[in-house]
Amino acid sequence: MIVLVVGSHGTTGQLLITLLAQGGHTVRAMVRDPAQAPAVAALGGEPLIADLEADCAHAAKGCDAIIFSAGAGAGSGTARKETVDYAGAVKLIDAAKAHGARRYVMLSAISAENPESYDGGSDSMRAYLFAKAKADEVLRASGLDYTIVRPGTLTDEPPTGRVEIAPIMDHRGTITRADVAAVMATTLELGNTVGNTFDLLAGETPIREALLAL
Repeated sequence: MIVLVVGSHGTTGQLLITLLAQGGHTVRAMVRDPAQAPAVAALGGEPLIADLEADCAHAAKGCDAIIFSAGAGAGSGTARKETVDYAGAVKLIDAAKAHGARRYVMLSAISAENPESYDGGSDSMRAYLFAKAKADEVLRASGLDYTIVRPGTLTDEPPTGRVEIAPIMDHRGTITRADVAAVMATTLELGNTVGNTFDLLAGETPIREALLAL
């Protein structure tokens, strides 16, 4: 499968490149800055220069699947969350439809199901959740073969290979970025994940088993 990883230079994106390349996929690693190209190439990706906040439709050409793991970042304001986390995701949804990339895996966030309920006190996080909620809604209505992954708080701990998955969690928690990347990569192999949106936390169930139980 030819997979476009959007946000490939981020921590989760780099983990995705490695996992997908090891799994035999051809990985097109979308980066905004040409200076980032050597880093993603070293991981097994084919660098593709495109900017989410500009014209990036060409990035989807020739791809079978898109994994959207980009983000404006914790230090960004509301405006960039709109242009990257929402509008950027929608641009790639439109590009996927235009170029026949049927599979689209979205990295979202656990509270995006109901951002009004977020009580963390951070305006930046609230803006992020509203942007992700809107992007998720567009993807669900797109007609693409989508999967929306909504992890809890991300950590940089080593992977465990074990997770907890549910359509909507009644609690919050953490999950390693490495395990998030493994979940997203594995969704490409499992047809039952198409059309599914689920919350994701660290847990006790092996990743493939947890996904097959959806």
